[in-house]
Amino acid sequence: MKNYTYNSPTLQLEGLKVTKNFKYPVFFLFFISYIVMMIMNVGISVLIFTDKNLHQPMYLLLCNLSVSDISGSTRLLPRLLVDMLRPPSERLISYYECVVQAFTTQFFGTTTHTVLMIMAFDRYVAICNPLRYSAIMTNKMLIKLTVSAWGVAFVLVGILLGLTIRLNRCRTLITNPFCDNASLFKLSCESVFINNIYGLTFTVVLLIFSIGSIVLTYTKITVVCLTSKNKSLNSKALKTCSTHLTVYLIMMLSGIVNVMLHRFPQHSDSRKVSTILFVIVPASLNPIIYGIQSKEIWKILAEILQSQKCLQSREK
Repeated sequence: MKNYTYNSPTLQLEGLKVTKNFKYPVFFLFFISYIVMMIMNVGISVLIFTDKNLHQPMYLLLCNLSVSDISGSTRLLPRLLVDMLRPPSERLISYYECVVQAFTTQFFGTTTHTVLMIMAFDRYVAICNPLRYSAIMTNKMLIKLTVSAWGVAFVLVGILLGLTIRLNRCRTLITNPFCDNASLFKLSCESVFINNIYGLTFTVVLLIFSIGSIVLTYTKITVVCLTSKNKSLNSKALKTCSTHLTVYLIMMLSGIVNVMLHRFPQHSDSRKVSTILFVIVPASLNPIIYGIQSKEIWKILAEILQSQKCLQSREK
């Protein structure tokens, strides 16, 4: 008969299984990736907030994406890096901290979807109704869309975690590098049928709305571009839409790889690495992709660099 510890206040994280020879190289790789990702996302957020020329719906929505990436990764990666330097027996986490970590994991992942959906709508209005863009995408509308993006994600994930918290626990080992909803309800010896039904419904509904909004808006944008003889409009559409679509596809591809690896228990180590990369890769590439495509951001950065050169020359 198995001995179970019921509702233990302390859980153990399995973490990454890295050999002693590769522990520090892997640690520094993830650490440098985290620092670079933070610098780029914080930098682009500060740039958007401080420069009035970037106070446009597209850039303010991009700022939402950066805030989501910063918050989500900061709640996960520092703790993960510390755990990598600890022996497995000391990778302990309180249940309540684990719940908070699981909530942030799901919440900011969902928010990325909802923000990208709003960005797709913004691009649709800008290209298909350019004359009415200023009238439609007002500050009031932007606030409503932003609150909706974060609010819907908060409610959906709140219910998801609420269903998990109600379960009694009889296990203490989290078989992941960090806490998420699936890891938490796997600690229970009770029926998780309701959790699986809601989780599946949650995922299906989110993907239907997410993919559906992208397909619908881009289909209409494509039709407008094909029927229009305005080369300037087509060039603008290609540049802005390719940026948004690239970011969306990177996010979806990362998520699909992660989900597929869940189906193969023999590749548990690969799955753990993929869950970490799912946090790091999209968050690192988002500011790079948008920064490269944006003439306004390039122009502002060039002005900043030029002003610094002028200051240095005066000091000499």
